[in-house]
Amino acid sequence: MEQISKGHSHSENAVATLFAEEYRALRPRAPIPPIEVRFRRFTSLNTTIRLREGHIRASLSDLLEGAPEAVLRAIAHILLAKLYRKPIDANHARRYRRYTASEPVVRQSERIRQTRGRKRILSARGQHYDLDEVFESLNRRFFHGLMGRPQLTWSETTARRLLGHYDPAHNTIMVSRVFDRKDTPRYAIEYLMYHEMLHLRHPVRQKNGRRCVHSRDFQEDEKLFPEIERAKAYLKTL
Repeated sequence: MEQISKGHSHSENAVATLFAEEYRALRPRAPIPPIEVRFRRFTSLNTTIRLREGHIRASLSDLLEGAPEAVLRAIAHILLAKLYRKPIDANHARRYRRYTASEPVVRQSERIRQTRGRKRILSARGQHYDLDEVFESLNRRFFHGLMGRPQLTWSETTARRLLGHYDPAHNTIMVSRVFDRKDTPRYAIEYLMYHEMLHLRHPVRQKNGRRCVHSRDFQEDEKLFPEIERAKAYLKTL
């Protein structure tokens, strides 16, 4: 077994071994499926995991290559627990939050956000709603704080046809200024932001030669939003 030590860059195979160990701890009677881990040049500390045709594929930000073994093990546990709907160990969750909130990691994340990608960004702070605050609130409620925050911006105009959009090339969520009004219900803008956040979790993929934007997994996760019907009804009024 390949060993990982604190303070070194970790190979993808070594991290896959950690995932296998945490899989065995979570599902002691189930056979361990093939596990593939890749470090990606994300614009933030993003992490994703998917189960496709019996294979587990996890993508971690390359900013995590030098993370301590305990942190990578915590990430493996949290992602696998979410994938198989198991309880998340509080110690692992606390360890991950403490690492990502540390000053060196925050500084490095901000530097990477500034140097990767080029896109006209206006501001996340509107007159009535702060998109950063909305995102972080949803991140805690639905993603255990694991989703790296992309760049968030209000649109230049009060667009009514394109209410929101996630741009994977620049890791940016844009929200139409039509929502930045005093009479906009909180659940409406939260649903729109949640929908765009799901595009980070479920990237567009090819299926039978066609682009699959809203996969079955995407749609199942979307149904978890408690006020989805009220929000959709409100969006129709726009």
